[in-house]
Amino acid sequence: MRRRRVITAGVTVAAVGLLAAVTVPALAGDDRTDQPATDRAGAGQPAATEIVTALGRDLGVSAADARTRLATERWAGRTVATLRADLGDAYGGAWITADGTDLVVAVTDPDLAARVDASGARAQLVPRSQRQLDAVKRQLDADAGTANPDLAGWYVDVADNTVVLLARPGAQAAARDFAATAGVPVDALRVDVSDETPVPLFDVRGGDPYFIGAGGRCSVGFSVVGGFVTAGHCGRPGDTTTGFNQQAQGVFQASSFPGDDWAFVAVNGDWTPQPVVNDFNGGTLPVAGATEAPVGASICRSGSTTGTRCGVIQARNVTVNYPEGAVTGLTRTDVCAEPGDSGGAWLSGDQAQGVTSGGSGNCQIGGVTFFQPLAEILEVNNLTLVTTTDADTPPGGGPAVPTVAPTLPGDGSSQGCTGHEVVRRGELDAVGDRQVQPDGRFFRAGAGRHSACLQAPDGARYDLALQRFTAAGWRTVARGDADGTVTELSFSGPAGSYRYRVGSDQGVGGYLLGFSVN
Repeated sequence: MRRRRVITAGVTVAAVGLLAAVTVPALAGDDRTDQPATDRAGAGQPAATEIVTALGRDLGVSAADARTRLATERWAGRTVATLRADLGDAYGGAWITADGTDLVVAVTDPDLAARVDASGARAQLVPRSQRQLDAVKRQLDADAGTANPDLAGWYVDVADNTVVLLARPGAQAAARDFAATAGVPVDALRVDVSDETPVPLFDVRGGDPYFIGAGGRCSVGFSVVGGFVTAGHCGRPGDTTTGFNQQAQGVFQASSFPGDDWAFVAVNGDWTPQPVVNDFNGGTLPVAGATEAPVGASICRSGSTTGTRCGVIQARNVTVNYPEGAVTGLTRTDVCAEPGDSGGAWLSGDQAQGVTSGGSGNCQIGGVTFFQPLAEILEVNNLTLVTTTDADTPPGGGPAVPTVAPTLPGDGSSQGCTGHEVVRRGELDAVGDRQVQPDGRFFRAGAGRHSACLQAPDGARYDLALQRFTAAGWRTVARGDADGTVTELSFSGPAGSYRYRVGSDQGVGGYLLGFSVN
């Protein structure tokens, strides 16, 4: 029997339509632990003990209440995603109540309230939709360069259905003048007095530490295929990094700050991204996915200075007016942080949320900390989050995919393409179309020989390319040789992340792709 060497890889965020790693030959499917919305207590995998303990300490709840809250929040994340799409322009935002037991969804159309209630959430009628609130905030963002230094930032408060502008004591008039200049309606604005003085946490680390060039130190946020994400203020493209062991680690490939606060570091072959976060208590916390948690959900941050600290999400899409310039799109929390925590990981249960940006206060008197949401980092940089799904199947893969060939035009000779470990079908609708297989995703494989067979429709000429992920992105490492409608490919390569790309040079229609690694 042929030795199979194809293994698993990480999964990305489905909501943003990015490439996702799959298990080959077995594909990663939906979370079969999901329960109906009416059965929140049983939803999801058991919470990590470290998270339950930290929630109990920082939120003052029992272990049982912490687990119930986490289950409710997992259900709420899925429910909000569904309702946001169903309600359309009438969606006014969503939040979890302070006690963590109820999900409230705002709507502008009273006729849609019943749909919210039927989901298990509680409907609340509001005058402004989420899109209208976001549009108001964008008016402030457009004038961010003229913001008085006494303005700490602004954000949408979905529970109050307003945009909140934070002003230091005595600067309330300046805040209102700023809003008026930006054209913000008075009834859509609330000015709150705050003594926050947010600054980026430059000399920081959360999760495993890494060092930039000859000086700065930050921390790994989350593993992605080919490297990790972190805070943008930690480095600029071309900056080199060394790891916790002072060994050469990687290079900043992309970075944004101010405006945003994210970065991607591509690591060299000596480093393997893992789907865990250091809890600084002798263990690790799993990263199972990246479903966005609603406002009001509990959240925990890991950092080498202050350990694991927890609190709740207060607002999303927050603009923070740092001394270096305004950063928009951040998430505000009541979790404390101190120098040594920047760039690190934020988890809601086992779902990745973002990387530490900056904050105000400390863990002795309390504080506010902001994080850059993970979804934007992945989307802008076309990155794939590495998750615990990778470990569900041992190296060598699971059961083989059924090799039943689909019916194709002129399919008389296609049976030779079905004798591979993985078989996939697809369809190209226009000359020049391109598709990635398997299923728009990628797979991980050990060192060995890749072989593939592509069957195209009669009269068509399809191109087949094998691509490998490198520090510079996806690189084509082999192309197939066509003989009529059948294209064969063979390539011997190192271990890594791979994908196939099928394209039409002539003709359209269904195709059959089979591939293996030996």
